[in-house]
Amino acid sequence: MPKMKTDRGAAKRFKITGTGKILRRKAFRSHILEKKSSVRTRRLAREAEVTGGDAKAVRRMLGI
Repeated sequence: MPKMKTDRGAAKRFKITGTGKILRRKAFRSHILEKKSSVRTRRLAREAEVTGGDAKAVRRMLGI
């Protein structure tokens, strides 16, 4: 059976930590920032952990 290829789109969007957690970028921070409070935009700048079934799907896409 051939090797499983990494989903390149997923590879660009997700990052694996040393402990094996998957990190993702938060939504709603790309544009129309003027009306969003600075507290909100700072909070959106942090990376979040992917949890549950989504994490399982991402792992599969990344070939982990």
